[in-house]
Amino acid sequence: MRKIVHRHLGKVVAGTAIAVAGTAVMVGITLPGTAGADDSGGTKGGRTAKPAAQANGAPAPGVVEQAPAEGQKGKGLDPLTDDETKRVEKIALSGQLLNSGENVKGARGPQRLTVEMTEPDTDQPDDANAPRRADVTFYDYRNDSVVTRTVNLDTGKVEETSTQHDVQPPLSIAEQTEAARLLIADPLGAGLKADYKDATGKELTSPDQLTLTSMVFRASPGVKPAELAKCGEHRCTRLFPKVKNGAWIDTRDFVIDLSARKVVKLG
Repeated sequence: MRKIVHRHLGKVVAGTAIAVAGTAVMVGITLPGTAGADDSGGTKGGRTAKPAAQANGAPAPGVVEQAPAEGQKGKGLDPLTDDETKRVEKIALSGQLLNSGENVKGARGPQRLTVEMTEPDTDQPDDANAPRRADVTFYDYRNDSVVTRTVNLDTGKVEETSTQHDVQPPLSIAEQTEAARLLIADPLGAGLKADYKDATGKELTSPDQLTLTSMVFRASPGVKPAELAKCGEHRCTRLFPKVKNGAWIDTRDFVIDLSARKVVKLG
């Protein structure tokens, strides 16, 4: 094991020892086991369609589509059904937001993060007849903003839109996957790939070969190198990859700036 630690930049750590040793202390979290790794920062995202770009590199113009059929509906304060989730997401992802927004891969439309039932009005918290509303949250990589749209499921309309900057919710699964893709492709990912091969005997070529956990990275004063100073304004993360059904691989020294699409080694 020590040979692996000293030979490569990404260090293989057997089992869950990393959670007991340095990682949990340094990043302030306990790394989950395989079963819970997909719950680390959002729902399964990236379902926005990605039309081909125009010849000049600009996103293709959007087409206004009718909201999908209502399908199965919940009642009162019931959790959103799958049909409702798909419907409100499509309603929220419309108009200027769809045409001007940008997702984690640079394609048209912002990156979906979460779809959740809106908190009921405080004056009528238990009203079973109150309108069902859902909050759909996106990260727009075009201008590094978090956009939340409240959709009324009864009327099928967006009732409210809020935009925040310098806010960094946990990453979606699609964002974690893209961060891993960038790290694997970058020269700084050589240690990760070497350690994966040591652990499995196979080449690491895709994020699908890993179980991923992530944590948002915010720059502190005096962070080094200075190119990480925008993290917090930019969407930055540290990854905690795990060989599927195997060991953790320590990549704590690397920050992936998803906004700049760049991997940086901490100084």
